[in-house]
Amino acid sequence: MSEILRTEKLTKNFGGLCAVKDVSFSIKEGDIMGLIGPNGAGKTTLINLISGVFPPSSGRIVFDDRDISRCKDYAANNMGIARTFQIVRIFSQLTARENILAALVDRRRNGPWKLMGKAIFSKSSALTDNKEAVREADRLLDFVGINQYGDEQAGSLPYALSKRLEIARAMATQPRLLLLDEPSSGLNPAELVDQIELIKQINRQGITILIIEHVMKVIMDISHRLIVLHYGEKIAEGDPMKVYTDPQVVEAYLGDDTDAAH
Repeated sequence: MSEILRTEKLTKNFGGLCAVKDVSFSIKEGDIMGLIGPNGAGKTTLINLISGVFPPSSGRIVFDDRDISRCKDYAANNMGIARTFQIVRIFSQLTARENILAALVDRRRNGPWKLMGKAIFSKSSALTDNKEAVREADRLLDFVGINQYGDEQAGSLPYALSKRLEIARAMATQPRLLLLDEPSSGLNPAELVDQIELIKQINRQGITILIIEHVMKVIMDISHRLIVLHYGEKIAEGDPMKVYTDPQVVEAYLGDDTDAAH
């Protein structure tokens, strides 16, 4: 499989703090890359760089053979990079269906924030005018297993379902690369099993995934490769089991065998 994403000595400084330092790695198209490390290791900063939230201080990001190092987040999304967040970000006053519709519109002419304002503050049917988009939104609701909640206000959904809604909204942009920031955090064991299966289903559609996760069951079940950050630097990369048992990784992140099992 061909390479879809590559970083070259990627570095991000915030004043005197170096959050990410000289991180180089690549992901093959169709793979799931797990990204682990202690709190404050720079994992979310790395995803923010790749998704265009802010530019790197130095280094390069290459997506599909294009240098996207200075691309804004909307440009990266239009190129095929979508993401979710550690703390769920949904339009709480819209319905679940409308949340997905907001990602299906022509964002260059009528962006989701503008449409959300119309839906909340007027009687406009701007989000539901396009029947083809409504059918696609319903398909995505069904895909993530929350089709029965399409008319429910998103802010009233249980936490696990709101995380699924955020994934559906990201999928609505038709990504080639999906960045997931702790999609399993806060889930109970049954919800965790369902979330693992959903991520596998997404990957089976040919979508490449880079996932931050603290739950080792998730990482070991789904990742083809692992990368480990510690104090902003890459300390290991490779086969999940080899990385999992690497003494440097155990010392920096996993702790003793008892901790690693959780």
